[in-house]
Amino acid sequence: MNGYQSLLNSEPVLKRLSIIQLLAYFGAWFSNIAIYTLLLKLNLSADVIAFVAMLHFLAGIVQAPVSGSIIDSIKPKKLMSILIIVQIISTISLLFINDVNDLWLLYILIFIKMAAASFYFTTEMSLLPKILNDKKLQKANELHSIIWSFSYTLGMAISGFIVYILGVKVAFILDASIFTICFYLLYTLDIKVEILKNSTNLIVMMKDTFKYLKKSPNAIHLMLLHAFVGLSAFDALIALMVNKYYASIIAISLALGLLNAFRAIGLVIGPIILSNWVNNKRLSYIFIFQAIALWLWALAIENFYLSLFVSIIVGLFSTTLWSYTYTLLQKNIDEKYYGRIIAYNDMLFLSMATFTSFMIGFLATNGQSLQTITILIGFGFIVGAIYFQWILKTKDI
Repeated sequence: MNGYQSLLNSEPVLKRLSIIQLLAYFGAWFSNIAIYTLLLKLNLSADVIAFVAMLHFLAGIVQAPVSGSIIDSIKPKKLMSILIIVQIISTISLLFINDVNDLWLLYILIFIKMAAASFYFTTEMSLLPKILNDKKLQKANELHSIIWSFSYTLGMAISGFIVYILGVKVAFILDASIFTICFYLLYTLDIKVEILKNSTNLIVMMKDTFKYLKKSPNAIHLMLLHAFVGLSAFDALIALMVNKYYASIIAISLALGLLNAFRAIGLVIGPIILSNWVNNKRLSYIFIFQAIALWLWALAIENFYLSLFVSIIVGLFSTTLWSYTYTLLQKNIDEKYYGRIIAYNDMLFLSMATFTSFMIGFLATNGQSLQTITILIGFGFIVGAIYFQWILKTKDI
């Protein structure tokens, strides 16, 4: 952890962005638990729950073709400030959701909120390579995943109790309040980054990006590799677990919070343990370990307390996969294309997460057990391991 502390002390912009990131992610889980608690209390079907999980990722897919070009054309502080304001408004508007008749409004607000969140994330990840060298960049990506996991752990656990004790509405208000603090912290931050002037329009920039990708096949393969991490979009799976196996022994919001919190313990610990061990030759092992962890989860799924323990193991490898594959991509693209390539990378990642959420709902609705679904997701990571071995043997990265 000393290496991460030294990095933050030497990079004040990264330090402030990390604080904003910690607060924003922490607040987001209040809304997340509240939304799924509301859906389960309304006794909605598995496909509706899966569709809501899909919406959390779909927004980032839809906007990706233009977001990258916008990121490469507008100063990051201005763009990120606007996106935080959008998240504040969409979050507080969730207070108007009361029953099944308001589902259409819930869908719209989730789409807008997550579109802004995804846009903000892509903007930040495009900014980091411009202010950090390669060595610091990998540490910054690891730190990002640790912060996400840490806030996920506390956010999910605390929000479960908040929703249980104070209700869904209070969770939405707390989330919006935290975003307001984030806006102030960003507004008072001085980010000095030169934007490369480009007089071409968005369509021309998009065409230029595709030409670049055609000449840079390594970037395409690394984008596809990172997309495999989208298989870890377990939100719908966990909600269905709670509804089928655990709702009779513990309150819904508490079960959701605890399951996600225990998984996030693994997410926090993973990069700390594996950071100095993982490299290109060993990355395939991380994919395989993730698959094995999911198969263990499938065996433990009916036992709430055993499932809590195994979920730590499930989370142990996810953040390392995310941060390492992201860093590989960042190191293998030109600065001119950071915003656009990372936007398309996020689009592929979110597409995989959306597909995963859809298939969880589809398979569950059509009679497949949650154990079978979990096992199938595990095999997806085996495919990722094989794919990366092929990349190593045939490409120079």
